[in-house]
Amino acid sequence: QVGVVESGGGSVQTGGALRLSCAASGYIYSAYCMGWFRQAPGKEREGVAIIYTGDGTTYYTDSVQGRFAISQGNAKNTNYLQMNSLNPEDTAMYYCAAAPLTYCSGGFSETDFSMWGQGTQVTVSS
Repeated sequence: QVGVVESGGGSVQTGGALRLSCAASGYIYSAYCMGWFRQAPGKEREGVAIIYTGDGTTYYTDSVQGRFAISQGNAKNTNYLQMNSLNPEDTAMYYCAAAPLTYCSGGFSETDFSMWGQGTQVTVSS
């Protein structure tokens, strides 16, 4: 069964750090775009970071640039999101998404991603 599993959420204080992990399961493609999206209560879901596992190209939304880093794991179907200098505005449910690279158009278009995880909660307290 094709899917995505996230882990690593939790609660931290302002200035703290967390690392989220994501793995795509099922059929293993030669390359993916894998990304993280988040949704805070009462807000629309937004893209946070994306990585293309073929060449390592990354995209970040402006609000996390310089604080978050997405990287590919040893296996091409895995990625990590290192989140540093967290603040309360980062509080949200974080979702990992993945798609075969051939379906990726660039940027944070949710329609590119055919595989979504259940989400992992990140809570940052002041």
